[in-house]
Amino acid sequence: MNTTPRSFFRSRRPLTALGALTLASLAALSACGGGGDDTPDATAVTIRFAAVAGDQAIRCGTALSGLGTTSASGSLSDLRFYIANVRLLKADGSETPLVLSNPNDNYNATKGSDSVTLIDLEDKTGQCVGTTATNPVIQGSVPSGSYVGVKMVLGVPMSLNHTDQTADTSVTPAAVNNAVHPGMAWSWAGGRKFAKIEATNSSWTASTFNVHLGSTGCTGTNPNAGLVDKCLRPDRLEFTLASFNPATQQIAVDVAALLSGNDVTVNGGGPTGCMSGATDPECVAIFQALALGLDNGATVANGAGQRLFRVISQ
Repeated sequence: MNTTPRSFFRSRRPLTALGALTLASLAALSACGGGGDDTPDATAVTIRFAAVAGDQAIRCGTALSGLGTTSASGSLSDLRFYIANVRLLKADGSETPLVLSNPNDNYNATKGSDSVTLIDLEDKTGQCVGTTATNPVIQGSVPSGSYVGVKMVLGVPMSLNHTDQTADTSVTPAAVNNAVHPGMAWSWAGGRKFAKIEATNSSWTASTFNVHLGSTGCTGTNPNAGLVDKCLRPDRLEFTLASFNPATQQIAVDVAALLSGNDVTVNGGGPTGCMSGATDPECVAIFQALALGLDNGATVANGAGQRLFRVISQ
């Protein structure tokens, strides 16, 4: 794994210096407003996510072992989450927003300055639920330049989180539409599940350990109709990968690390697993792994201690 900080884009360099940023992807920029003759120095970016359990690449149907405090065996039953407002970082700490190549489709949505992508790493095989379609990438463009890392948010921005939950995609964007992505809606008041990560084994006392992350304690003019002004516990994780080259690296989503502090075979109280409840005993270790404050839903120490995401080689 290469984690040595270095820039991955240089302006006005030969095309070969772009590595995995291919000629085809550069040409596609003109179609999405991210490039073309008016912005010839825009560079395409593809950020890839990969499901792992420790050092093991996993997918639906993979036999998992060593889960939680009892080293339990099981398998995935879901692995989906929303990533919002991606910014690429320069060595001086400045941030450049990634402009999505497909700003509104089945997996991407934008509203004002906010953008969000559903990363779907389950394919409904084995014990997995959801849909057969998957989406392991975020694709977009930035002005050419020297970038060394990336910053992003695990969660759905407020502007898109509490939108009408109708199945009409002309009203509710497909990326956050429960008819398109069953199981990702929570409620109008709570909005969407920012992450739905589940492991299962029929022999466990509680057969499925759920990690459902989302905002709680939401209030407003009429929260039950989506009119939410604020949430007591927003539960959005903002984190930074200070050294990241999307041409040669990808972002690992480590299910084993997320579950490492819990006995996944039993339920200690409240809903099965952790569904973001402030008094749920299973949420103590889960929120520590996510670097989120269980009492206030705020990112702790800029997300430096989160264990779900890390950089690995492609």
